[in-house]
Amino acid sequence: MASTHTEAPTGLVSRMLGSVERIGNKLPDPAMLFLIGLFVVWVLSALLAPVQFADIDPRSGEPIRVVNLLTGPSLAFFLSNMVSIFTSFAPLGVVLVAMLGVGVADEAGYFNTSIKLLLSVTSKRLLAPAIILVGLISHSAVDAGYVLVIPLGGIIFYAAGRHPLAGIAAAFAGVSGGFSANPVPSALDPLLQGFTQPAAQIVSPDMLVNPLNNYFFTAISSILIIALGWFITDVVIEPRLNASTPIDGDTEEAP
Repeated sequence: MASTHTEAPTGLVSRMLGSVERIGNKLPDPAMLFLIGLFVVWVLSALLAPVQFADIDPRSGEPIRVVNLLTGPSLAFFLSNMVSIFTSFAPLGVVLVAMLGVGVADEAGYFNTSIKLLLSVTSKRLLAPAIILVGLISHSAVDAGYVLVIPLGGIIFYAAGRHPLAGIAAAFAGVSGGFSANPVPSALDPLLQGFTQPAAQIVSPDMLVNPLNNYFFTAISSILIIALGWFITDVVIEPRLNASTPIDGDTEEAP
């Protein structure tokens, strides 16, 4: 399959995307980012501990204060309670139970079949939003989005005569970029509820939050992500790829 190789765009958007790409390539591994974030929080806690805040903690009625996490007792507490802190994490139990059901459905082929069926009945013009939508929905299937939707997006775009990297980018935008958004309830909803309820109980100790309390936000967010992803894929990403990266290979060689 051939692709027309035109002059690469040199406008403001193209230069901005090039800068984002260069900066993104220099970012460290995600595990290192979390480790760096841990040290940043520790240092900030030490710097802000002496600061007096006027805000009142509704639980105690006293001014809010920052605890220095770099003191001996704080570090000892962190190390000695690491396991109990993890096991007492509010959403952990709900997520583990939900993952059991999701795992059964995934191994039975339910998610793979549904995703392939949805993409097979989509017209060429609507491939980008359809793939992004499938990427959002795939959050319910553990890692099915990464394993199936992203490579399948490239293959489907290629088969439709479009740039496969644009399909991969659209799928990745839905799977990773839109990870918290989903038009249907998923295992993420009880996870978010596990954050929301303890926060609400700071003000009202008897507050009970429905697991779907964030559903309207995540559902509306999915519409925004699909619209933006569709526009960026068709108007920005694919023309840029067509101009700078010619298509090579054959769909028959795809896994």
